[in-house]
Amino acid sequence: MKKKRRHQQDSQDSNDEPEEKMVAEAKQSPQAFVAIYDRYVNQIYHYFLSHVGNSVEAQDLTSHVFLSALDGLATYQHRGHFAAWLFTIARHTWVDYYRQDHKEVPLEAVINLPSKDDPSCEILDLEEIQKIRKAVYKLSEDDQELIRLRFVARLKFAEIALILGCKEEAAKKRVYRLLARLENEMEI
Repeated sequence: MKKKRRHQQDSQDSNDEPEEKMVAEAKQSPQAFVAIYDRYVNQIYHYFLSHVGNSVEAQDLTSHVFLSALDGLATYQHRGHFAAWLFTIARHTWVDYYRQDHKEVPLEAVINLPSKDDPSCEILDLEEIQKIRKAVYKLSEDDQELIRLRFVARLKFAEIALILGCKEEAAKKRVYRLLARLENEMEI
């Protein structure tokens, strides 16, 4: 419960300035793009880090996204979901990178679960951690991408829906069904 409240508070703090205003200012002045960068850089970086597992490569891919966004900002039409537009650029950047014969790191390898050396591991059973990793590893690429968008990038369901080209309710159902399936597999 505390984590949920903390996550909601983090989201509210990072979204103090309306997105539409930030985009309009950035269209007028490239220096104002810094506010957009500051708001989304961590989400984009962690999204790529979950794909490549390498900080340097994740930083490089993140910079490509923001350069592409800055270049395309003049043609962007604000419809209330700038993050979805930005993550669409990120997904295209990832696909281009992956096609250049780069290998993806399995999502289960970069999930931030406690290790044996972590004191918080006393709370969690090591067997459960292994079960979670195995369950995530077995997921299809599409399901792993859904986990990345929702839990690594922390996107809203509406933003995920725009990225995936479906309705918000469909994106929400996919996430909840996926979580239920993972939970069910954990019980088995």
